[in-house]
Amino acid sequence: MPWYVALPVTLAVIVAAFLAAAKLDWLPGLPDLFGTETKDRSGPAVLKSIQDMSRYQAATGNFQVVVDLEKDAKFLPEAVRGSRTLYVGAGSVAAYVDLGKVAKNGVIVSEDRRSAVLTLPHAQLAEAALDPKRSYVFTKERGILDRFGDFFGSNPGDDHQLNVLAAQKIQAAAKDSDLDTRAEQNTRSMLQGLLRSLGFTSVEVRFQ
Repeated sequence: MPWYVALPVTLAVIVAAFLAAAKLDWLPGLPDLFGTETKDRSGPAVLKSIQDMSRYQAATGNFQVVVDLEKDAKFLPEAVRGSRTLYVGAGSVAAYVDLGKVAKNGVIVSEDRRSAVLTLPHAQLAEAALDPKRSYVFTKERGILDRFGDFFGSNPGDDHQLNVLAAQKIQAAAKDSDLDTRAEQNTRSMLQGLLRSLGFTSVEVRFQ
């Protein structure tokens, strides 16, 4: 073999052996050329606005949902083009009573300050809040073309769609639960205990 052919081949074999040794940790002294290093280059959080709250958060429900999202091509089999993702979404929904919306005649106190009647708005549900620490992709199946596309880059829109679907399902589950009823019961107990500690003997709390 001529030297101008043997030299590149020899160098290629040496480089391949060096990379294999680094990858398989055959020589502990070699640096890990395939290792990754994470650097957080994010800037500081910026305060955009402050909103005064008059809500009494009386109950919180914790929910978990499994989102089964499947995308298929119309004219191609699933093995070629398509994906199916199982996503476990965990989050919470708070139920609150907005005390800032109590009408002017919503609090009636007797002359001897022994009895009181409070009329409050019904409890409402806040927007579902996903917990990123407890939400994750359980499994993901992809066709050949989808795998080829993921090799060159990810699609952040998929994760956003999964988060939106999980939040919608958790919100719907909260509406079907008795979370708002529990919030009204807790609000009634809190106000009755507070006013009785101030000397009131009869405290009635209504919701309308």
